[in-house]
Amino acid sequence: MRWLLVLVLLLGACTHTPLPPMPPEPPAPAPSPARVEPAKPKLPHFRCDNNVEFDVRFIDGSAEITFANREPATLLRDAGGTTPQETVYSSTDLKANFGLEPGGRGAKLNFAAPPLEARCLRD
Repeated sequence: MRWLLVLVLLLGACTHTPLPPMPPEPPAPAPSPARVEPAKPKLPHFRCDNNVEFDVRFIDGSAEITFANREPATLLRDAGGTTPQETVYSSTDLKANFGLEPGGRGAKLNFAAPPLEARCLRD
């Protein structure tokens, strides 16, 4: 009887259907390309005597000046300039002349308080 039981078990093992193979894993999602920020245009940078440095942005008749060691200033276009390439911007605290020599790369700042004049050159 024992042999019969062994025979039944062996026959049962032979007729057993194997499990279907595991489906392949889905491919990993492709990494999204790094978002590239458009490069911001570099603003004109000026270095002046008296350790004054600033960047300037000209927008619709005004000049926004961002100083390295002072508060930022917004100046409005002013009449003036002795040559066509020279432009003058002013506020109650500051007057700026742009387009001066050498080659139109020079600028001059006149601060009201404390009184200070700085001659500058664009990098």
